[in-house]
Amino acid sequence: MTTPHEEAMTLTKSRTPGTAVAAALALTLLSGCGGTDTAAVPDGWGTLDTRSVSVGYPKNQGYAPQPAAERSKANAAVALKEEKGVRTGMVSVQLDFATGVGDAGEAAAAAGAGIGIGATRKDTRDVRLAGEESAREARRIDYEFTSTGEESTPAEGTRMTGVVVAGVDSQDVPFAIRINAVKGALSAADLDSFVASITVK
Repeated sequence: MTTPHEEAMTLTKSRTPGTAVAAALALTLLSGCGGTDTAAVPDGWGTLDTRSVSVGYPKNQGYAPQPAAERSKANAAVALKEEKGVRTGMVSVQLDFATGVGDAGEAAAAAGAGIGIGATRKDTRDVRLAGEESAREARRIDYEFTSTGEESTPAEGTRMTGVVVAGVDSQDVPFAIRINAVKGALSAADLDSFVASITVK
């Protein structure tokens, strides 16, 4: 039985220079009052687009959207990278995944509960996403966990790194966007670039 973070297992290693990542973060954090903006997606990346959010994925590193017929019903969109039958990367978007959720804190609490027993939270912080002004507040949770080796995930015992960004869109639909990777495969800049690519609708 896989854990929620293994269903959302992700590897993304941006080749975008640090200056481009910084620019993406700046575009994400700054906006005009009452308006909307769109997050900067790094060169060579693709975009997963759903009714509530969009997020970048590293197309130039072999990631490709998973067909709707193949992905879990819990996911609204997925981009996968598979190597020799092992799912080495996955970006996933979940929508309307919890009831009674009215703000980013509540969405993060619900998403955090899905991280699983045995996971270690490393950091929790508020972030401000690009997109609809009324829905830009979100919360980011950084964590680590151990792969079970099930369902084509990395070998049992492999230590993993993950990030989940959770919030509520302009129509009050909660969302959770996840990225996981083998520990050490992603830099802090890679994770920031992923977060900076999110636009909420």
